[in-house]
Amino acid sequence: MAKSSKSLTRRPAWKALGAHYKQIRDTHLRQLFADDPHRGEHFTTEAVGIFLDYSKNRITDETVKLLLQLAEESGLRSRIDAMFKGDKINVTEKRAVLHVALRAPKGEFIVVDGEDVVPAVHNVLDKMTSFCNRVRSGEWKGHTDRRIRNVVNIGIGGSDLGPVMAYETLKHYSDRAMTFRFVSNVDGTDFAEAVVDLDPAETLFIVSSKTFTTLETMTNAHTARDWSLAGLGGEEMSVAKHFVAVSTNAAEVKKFGIDTANMFEFWDWVGGRYSMDSAIGLSTMLAIGLENFRAMLDGFHQMDEHFRTTPFEKNLPVLLGLLSIWYNDFFGAQTVAVLPYEQYLKRFPAYLQQLTMESNGKHVTLKGKDVTYNTGPIYWGEPGTNGQHSFYQLIHQGTRLIPCDFIAFEKALNPLGRHHDMLLANVFAQTEALAFGKTAEQVKAEGTPDWLVPHRVFKGDRPSNTILAEQLTPETLGKLVALYEHSVFTQGVIWQIDSFDQWGVELGKVLAQRIIGEIEGPADTVLNHDSSTNNLINRYRKLKE
Repeated sequence: MAKSSKSLTRRPAWKALGAHYKQIRDTHLRQLFADDPHRGEHFTTEAVGIFLDYSKNRITDETVKLLLQLAEESGLRSRIDAMFKGDKINVTEKRAVLHVALRAPKGEFIVVDGEDVVPAVHNVLDKMTSFCNRVRSGEWKGHTDRRIRNVVNIGIGGSDLGPVMAYETLKHYSDRAMTFRFVSNVDGTDFAEAVVDLDPAETLFIVSSKTFTTLETMTNAHTARDWSLAGLGGEEMSVAKHFVAVSTNAAEVKKFGIDTANMFEFWDWVGGRYSMDSAIGLSTMLAIGLENFRAMLDGFHQMDEHFRTTPFEKNLPVLLGLLSIWYNDFFGAQTVAVLPYEQYLKRFPAYLQQLTMESNGKHVTLKGKDVTYNTGPIYWGEPGTNGQHSFYQLIHQGTRLIPCDFIAFEKALNPLGRHHDMLLANVFAQTEALAFGKTAEQVKAEGTPDWLVPHRVFKGDRPSNTILAEQLTPETLGKLVALYEHSVFTQGVIWQIDSFDQWGVELGKVLAQRIIGEIEGPADTVLNHDSSTNNLINRYRKLKE
């Protein structure tokens, strides 16, 4: 039985990994490949249409064995089962964690507080489907009887990052007769630029806020309401034709002027960063249609089942998660670069930033004890080949170890001459260059002057994963997102932290509410902040005057 109650650093596998790290930390990837001519085939696995080559990592068979042992000792299998059963594994909020239920097929049985939640999920999906069909067909008309041609999603955090990432990723499959915009920042510029060229008579707003009280979202929503009314003669009844809500607060939705028949629900057992396949994805369904949206859900579900049932040594999310633990906690790597060689995935790294860093940016264990090891690394990235001409310099020749995930597709969505061959050639070349580098002897053999040799040496030994799929489709997107969701879960279980709360976002929000009142209140309002904050508030108040 797994001893999941034992603190992480006292586990036998953790101690063994520490000793093993000291033995292999100076073994170069050149040597590892020389010692095993078949390494490039050995350290690979494939499932549900996703191929993972992890051979260019600083690992041996012993490393993998010990990482898998750590997963067993951490009770990962039982934690996976608990999540899929609907146990309340989000301990600080006493909630189940059931984003997997959002893509469960009809007929599956997932219980929360004695209720099977799958029928409710499909009821919302059916409601979304009916609404989207009406809008896309032109049956839904605006207040002046014109069809909707523009959709503006208003949200923040997961209510924005998921929908905007999905739209950009699946733009190839979207209805090009419609325009989609996304507003999240409370900076007025975000809203102003989103609607600058839109006609209110043809514009539909989706306001996504669970409580319908989120400061940024509702500020933007009320600005949108004013903008819409101004363009539609100030008739209050027009709001019901140009606004719908993704929320659970029917009273506030109705007060805003939205018909509650056009309110799409989601549940407290879904965190915002895990919600893009819930009603939060209403804009996604409007853009790509029901068939493509359901294909995305199927991709999610395929990866869910792979994660739930596959032995850890062949389990894609588990392997990715364990490799992240290896670099974060033993090599001291502070970041992970996610490098999609697919322009449509340009927002994918930004999406993963919230998924990974809001989930695992924690400093205490499930029991509230300070951790004595590093948790969540910093995720970042840009699409290739753009990044090659900016930050790759630091990855190749800098002083920091930055593990990289390269994501690529065997078939192009927009085949243009040699473009895709060149793109894939760069993927393979970059992982090779990172791993093997270029020695001083190789540089000298090219006739390089001695004084220039050190500048042109690539030390190599930079680790990377290569993730390949056949083509970027809605189904593939679902698989990729679920892959990282479950990798995050794996890491959180090992670190004994709660990956599903986010108390770190609260303090700044609370203080901002207080400071808004002080900025907008009487000029003689007494400030009780620190001297820096007091000075900044006073400076701004004077400028406003």
